Amino acid sequence: MHIVVKADAQQKQEFLSKGVPAELWVSFLDTEGIIPGADAYFDLCFEEDGAAFPAIPNKPVFVNAVIATGEELPANYIRVNAWDGFLKRDIIEVAATDSQLSDLTILDALGWKYQLVPDIPGMIAARIIAMIINEAYFGLGDGISSKAEIDIAMKLGTNYPYGPFEWSKKIGLQKIYALLKKLSGKDARYDVAPELEKEILTKIATFGKL
Repeated sequence: MHIVVKADAQQKQEFLSKGVPAELWVSFLDTEGIIPGADAYFDLCFEEDGAAFPAIPNKPVFVNAVIATGEELPANYIRVNAWDGFLKRDIIEVAATDSQLSDLTILDALGWKYQLVPDIPGMIAARIIAMIINEAYFGLGDGISSKAEIDIAMKLGTNYPYGPFEWSKKIGLQKIYALLKKLSGKDARYDVAPELEKEILTKIATFGKL
């Protein structure tokens, strides 16, 4: 079985950290270029770079699309949560339709454990992390404490591997912001904290983009 992967350096490291069975052939675009005729494709840079495999018929494309839902994607795209830090977890989140379930044998061949989740923006884990980060920015804006102190308090108090501001830096604050904006359109619980929006707008004003 041949799998082609588009990934940045961090995603490639996390992909390989899960192990690749000897009977599989995995090609990374950053080193080997596009090789036609693969059995499946992984587009882990989709949210940053757009579609790397836009015209591959009848082949499953596992795409890092945490924010976009399946109805916004081509029919052969299967959503996975591959945000930095999530792909290397023992169990990954996958949103697939009934017609795509047979394609999940690719994940079985890789030896990956996965959990099927609803086809909603943010899936499950990213929604939770985004809300935690947002609440931390509310606290920062209220002058409760500094970023460093809030991170330390969360790690010590909840045994999280990262504090909320460390999470936002690792994932990318722009992704958190985009997810919150999408979710807040239907649920006020996700309204963006003023301090978070201020930081995003400052970056845009300074660099012309996020």
